[in-house]
Amino acid sequence: MDKFDAMRIFVRVVESGTFTKAAETLNIQKPTVTRLVQLLEDELATKLLNRTTRRVTVTPDGAAYYDRAVRLLADLEELENSMTGVKANPKGRLRIDLPRPLAHSVVVPALPDFLARYPDIDLEIGASDTPVDLIADNVDCALRIGTLTDQLLVARRVGFSHMGICASPGYWKRHGKPAHPGEINVHHTVIHMISARTAKPFPLVAHHDGESVDIQGKRTILCNDVSTCADLAKAGLGIVICGTFMTAPLVASGELKICLEAWKIPPMPVSVVYPPNRHLSTKVRVFVDWIVELFAAHPSQVKPDNG
Repeated sequence: MDKFDAMRIFVRVVESGTFTKAAETLNIQKPTVTRLVQLLEDELATKLLNRTTRRVTVTPDGAAYYDRAVRLLADLEELENSMTGVKANPKGRLRIDLPRPLAHSVVVPALPDFLARYPDIDLEIGASDTPVDLIADNVDCALRIGTLTDQLLVARRVGFSHMGICASPGYWKRHGKPAHPGEINVHHTVIHMISARTAKPFPLVAHHDGESVDIQGKRTILCNDVSTCADLAKAGLGIVICGTFMTAPLVASGELKICLEAWKIPPMPVSVVYPPNRHLSTKVRVFVDWIVELFAAHPSQVKPDNG
């Protein structure tokens, strides 16, 4: 038994959930998959999987083995690539996690270009407004918006998200547009995005000509999903202050209207983060370089980081 082959097969079984799907994705016979996983368990003298007629589940020992196996196989792939010149043609599975609105408006529409450049990379994409645990979930890299708090991750700042003050035309018609952000705190409802880390609203401070105003709103609507915040504003329920990568398409369609453009909200940093054990990965490196290039092509939504 080739232990690395058995390890790869075991990893695929865990990720696909069944022996049948693992065999299909690996283009080998199901009995081969079953036999090699059994041999691996015999070699380790440990049960790695619980089997039923419909699905397999991972035992605690199997979960621990899977985590180590994924890292070991990634390191082995990188070593082989470095010795065989595959750096120019990276291949294999790349697991990425993206903020949902940034994925929808900027990244996903451009992915055909990335896959045309790197056709041997297989993408696995997660999209959510709640950050995942990259190390625990074996994610290769992720985009993060805002201040980073996880000191265990390697980070590269790739740009800044512009911020805009918007509401629906109907809302402005009913309540009038403020001439100064201080009026928002007296007369208007503000839709606040809640931080997934602190469960508190993100601070919103507007600056103009040496003056700064903390925007709270007379009334507030709190929400933990930035896409829903924009939907609430579209419905005419209040003013939303969020990244233009989210609001730009809605402004272009006329569903939202901007106000107080002379006042600037500090932009939110956008970073690529990845676990320390992924720092040599060719797949991660080319994806990060592509993201930097992509943001440079969308300066109205994400300002490139020019150092």
